[in-house]
Amino acid sequence: MAKVKTKLKAKVAVKVIAKDKIFRILDANLNRATEGVRVAEDIVRFVMNDDVLTKRLKEIRHELVDLMKDKSWELRGARRVKSDVGANKTILAESKRKNLADVFTANIKRAEEAVRVFEELSKLFDPIMGPKFKKLRFELYDIEQRAGYRLKSKKN
Repeated sequence: MAKVKTKLKAKVAVKVIAKDKIFRILDANLNRATEGVRVAEDIVRFVMNDDVLTKRLKEIRHELVDLMKDKSWELRGARRVKSDVGANKTILAESKRKNLADVFTANIKRAEEAVRVFEELSKLFDPIMGPKFKKLRFELYDIEQRAGYRLKSKKN
């Protein structure tokens, strides 16, 4: 009987640890996604003066937060800023941009990648959310194409 309880406790401990690590990933990607969308939103708003794309990017940013609102405290609780081994890792490409089109593209890509992480990991805790994240990801692809083309054709 004691062995069964020990094995059960070990399984529960592993699930708790795994859940905490998944929440760390989700927390980091929620920040990445919303920050990337916000930069893209500001460029579309202040540089392109595009009301339609500005509105949609703002909606997407809020949708991402809303999709994760039930887990927001768990995500923050899993955050480990001081011990994050990737926090101070920067590659040269991240430190340099040629123009606003590059800034836009880097940030919309950042958001797309983060939303893909949500799409995949949500399968572990709520399979219904995966298609919602996929829809948002494809909307970001569309915005990237529409706004990116216009920004690249401008001299900025």
